Amino acid sequence: MPGSQLGPDLRALGFDVQNAFLPDDLPRLLAAVPAGERVALVDPRFLGHVHALRLALTDPRFPAASVPGALTVQAEARPALARVLSGGTSAPAAQVRTTSVLTDDIAAAIEADGLAVHHPELGSLVATVPADEVAAVAASRAVAAVDDEAVRLRNAVKSRDGFFTTHCISPYSRYLARWCARRGLTPNQVTTASLLTALIAAGCAATGTRGGYVAAGVLLILSFVLDCTDGQLARYSLQYSTMGAWLDATFDRAKEYAYYAGLALGAARGGDDVWALALGAMVLQTCRHVVDFSFNEAHVVGTDATANTSPTAALSDRLDSVGWTVWVRRMIVLPIGERWAMIAVLTAVTTPRIVFYALLIGCAFAACYTTAGRVLRSLSRRATRSDRAARALAELADSGPLAQLIAAKAPRMPGAPVLAAVGALLVVAAALTLPVGSGLVIGAAALYAVLSGLAVARPLKGPLDWLVPPLFRVAEYCTVLILAARSDVAGALPAAFGLVAAVAYHHYDTVYRIKGGSGAPPQWLVRVIGGHEGRTLVVTVLAAVLAARDTDFTLALTALAAVIALVVLVESIRFWVSSGAPAVHDEGETA
Repeated sequence: MPGSQLGPDLRALGFDVQNAFLPDDLPRLLAAVPAGERVALVDPRFLGHVHALRLALTDPRFPAASVPGALTVQAEARPALARVLSGGTSAPAAQVRTTSVLTDDIAAAIEADGLAVHHPELGSLVATVPADEVAAVAASRAVAAVDDEAVRLRNAVKSRDGFFTTHCISPYSRYLARWCARRGLTPNQVTTASLLTALIAAGCAATGTRGGYVAAGVLLILSFVLDCTDGQLARYSLQYSTMGAWLDATFDRAKEYAYYAGLALGAARGGDDVWALALGAMVLQTCRHVVDFSFNEAHVVGTDATANTSPTAALSDRLDSVGWTVWVRRMIVLPIGERWAMIAVLTAVTTPRIVFYALLIGCAFAACYTTAGRVLRSLSRRATRSDRAARALAELADSGPLAQLIAAKAPRMPGAPVLAAVGALLVVAAALTLPVGSGLVIGAAALYAVLSGLAVARPLKGPLDWLVPPLFRVAEYCTVLILAARSDVAGALPAAFGLVAAVAYHHYDTVYRIKGGSGAPPQWLVRVIGGHEGRTLVVTVLAAVLAARDTDFTLALTALAAVIALVVLVESIRFWVSSGAPAVHDEGETA
């Protein structure tokens, strides 16, 4: 790039700049770069904003990315670039080297070679290679007319978010993100600070005093501000990482559920036992998320299903044209911003019991609203589910050895959601109505295992098959909750809280691995922790045998929770810090 003024900008973005005087110089320069490093090609005539280059050249989530006049490839895409430069693709090298914008032709040739090239949306940002002096003057004026930094700051905010987050947090948290970037702080550091703040808030709530509750509410809001800031910092500075994906995906749940435990401990200090409500809130919130994840995996437009042509979707699209309805519909599903604001305010001015009542009512309404809408969409939608969607749902089901054995040996029966619903209803109703020590509860759990195996015997490609994983979560979590609550054993409910938290972590971990395209956790892990049907059966047996023996049931639940947490956490940490872990950044998730 002799004579170009791009050198300082590219060096500021972390590149070691080399000049290629002729296209034939490119293979030699590429070979001189260590194999594990990214490479960027930029036309010396490029005109545009620095942030346009930043979006194209420094985002680590994509193997290759391009804007007009600039192309970057990560280490995994280097072989494709080398093939193009050597002429070893379907696009002849001579064709690549004779067109006016070399980098764009190379990007097109890489795509023709079968590698997806990301083209970031630039909006008002400019990125162009002007063909003549007139075009260059026009491009320079367009660059001057747009504030690069203002666009960068605006784009740091998630495009889809709740009302509270958008209007009460993001207007100032974006500036906090910029402040952090200018001081060299990383998103992971901010994420960790958010977690620590939430844990301190939980500790304050656990004091059971009015001052502690007020401090807890304030700190919970501060934790949420930091939670928004870490994502905005990642988008502002494009500091995405696999570790950051894992931390961001799991810490939100850890913070919220630790806070529930803090409220329950604080209430206990005041003589009010709300552990059942705390566990119920965790179960309900986790099941809501499973509904979201399962539905989305079954309806991935472009790869797994046709576009949504249902009347329900058409109504939703019409409502989207009326601005205020968008915000109302986002608020009534009680996303994380609204939910944490409600929890914080109610903690400061009321009691933990009222907090949990409000949380259960609000989340129950939101769950009914979203699930009903998705069921209607699924029933009226013309779509074809792919093998990938069916495999994702099977992985979300978390079937253990018992269900897998039954699925392999039993006849393939239709109606997977019906089978899962009947099994879930049987085991939950038995736990709720029969004596805790009754063998019939164990029998119901065994029948649930059989029905759950039958439910996954066929590929989950039916219109409502996405309901199968949420139904399994309801069956397992609610059985644990009911048996612990009805056992009347001291400490059983806190132990059950820990058990459900450990299992829920495993399920969230599964979700984000699937989102990253790396598939579910290894089968040995699912077998070791028993699968959903195995754990449900074990808990019913423990309740029947130990519930009448003082605190033995509590000790058994605690031991089970500890073993599951240890195995799951060790494997999860090993995976997410490995080089093969995916970068997961879900811009649409607000719950």
